[in-house]
Amino acid sequence: MNVETAVALAPIVPLIGAVLIWLAGSRPNVREAVTLITAGILFLLVLSVAPTVLDGGRPSVTLYEFLPGLSFAFEVEPLGLLFALIASFLWIPNSVYSIGYMRAHHEEHQTRFYVCFAVALASAIGMAFAGNMMTLFLFYELLTISTYPLVTHSGTEEAKRSGRIYLGILIGTSIAFQLLAIVWTYSLAGTLDFEPGGILEGNASKAVMAVLFALYILGVGKAALMPFHGWLPAAMVAPTPVSALLHAVAVVKAGVFTVLKVVIYIFGLDVMRDSHPGEWLLWLAAFTILAASVVALTKDNLKARLAYSTVSQLSYIVLGAALATSAGIVGGGMHMLMHAFGKITLFFCAGAIIITVHKENISDMRGIGKAMPLTMFAFLVGSLSVIGLPPFGGTWSKWYLAMGVMESGHLVLLAVLMVSSLLNVAYFMPVVVRAFFPGKGATEFDGGVTEAPPACLVPILVTASGCLLLFLFPNPVFRLLGQLVAP
Repeated sequence: MNVETAVALAPIVPLIGAVLIWLAGSRPNVREAVTLITAGILFLLVLSVAPTVLDGGRPSVTLYEFLPGLSFAFEVEPLGLLFALIASFLWIPNSVYSIGYMRAHHEEHQTRFYVCFAVALASAIGMAFAGNMMTLFLFYELLTISTYPLVTHSGTEEAKRSGRIYLGILIGTSIAFQLLAIVWTYSLAGTLDFEPGGILEGNASKAVMAVLFALYILGVGKAALMPFHGWLPAAMVAPTPVSALLHAVAVVKAGVFTVLKVVIYIFGLDVMRDSHPGEWLLWLAAFTILAASVVALTKDNLKARLAYSTVSQLSYIVLGAALATSAGIVGGGMHMLMHAFGKITLFFCAGAIIITVHKENISDMRGIGKAMPLTMFAFLVGSLSVIGLPPFGGTWSKWYLAMGVMESGHLVLLAVLMVSSLLNVAYFMPVVVRAFFPGKGATEFDGGVTEAPPACLVPILVTASGCLLLFLFPNPVFRLLGQLVAP
């Protein structure tokens, strides 16, 4: 199979898997086997494209041309390959975890769950491999629609209300702002292709580019910038594997990925540095980083605390894009990967606690480290990685983001990163301390070890190990992202 065939097949394989999952719905073991096989095939397809891109190639496939410069096409570049690798690899442990969680929790509508999950992964891969802004937008919308049934999975009034918030913000921002920006860009540049250096230089004035940039950024609701972040905490009503999908595998990563693509390939780094259309975004990202961290401190519900942590951490990536420096872009791309492994570990741990000891609030978890030592140790690992402490992967992404701030000369933003890291410590470490050092007196967790089922525990240990491996072996990622800023 040549690399172009692999590129074309990658978004199709999960869709085929979705159909087969639906057909096998009455046979749970077959349905779940199809899910795992599909996830494995998808990852191998994406992995087969990696050597070509690492060597500087840009495999592409044009499926249909609507107008000159406007086509449904795929082209794989370094950032898209990284996003595809994140989504396709993490689908495997997420699928294993979902099987353990959905069975242990006796969830209904499991076939619909796995079908929608597969369609969501197809959407994420389609976005990752999109060769132009129109193709990306189509898959962006499909991702929103396919994840709506996952958010409303339980069917309760709270879930339906959260689903309306989810759909309203994400569809509303993309149609009102992003689609307008895309049409306007095509009218100015005559193309929507992703090109190194951007497509707007010489085709728009500084004022027009400033307005266009605002439309693009405000139109990417999945990036969860304040004030368009409310959908993310609302979506925590969904089952924990869905929360992991939203926070680590696909949805929020699709948002910050889109921001990075717009900065690098629509505007271009030179335009960003010379015309400064995104100066305001630096300060909005900084505000979101700090404000969301402060809100996280107030949340006793563990999933809600993790949700606001995600809002904050996403803005690290947006900040890296807005800096438009070499280190900032590399740091932003790195943080997509490092946050994905750290945060999926944390959500896996939260779900394991729910199905094992039926606790959701941090105040009820005193001494839980005695009952679930492996789970809570993995929670510590994920926390340290998201905080950015060695020897875990988040160290490198936050290092490069700090270097990007230094390159830009906005030293006050360095203080924002430092204060934010301290806030990360303040909202993560009490969970761990309460778990392992409950203080005097007996707790309800003194009855021995009671870990989650193996199908949940093994994925937790795999993704936690990934946090360490990404610290020890970051060079392939550096090499890949370095192509984005190479002269």
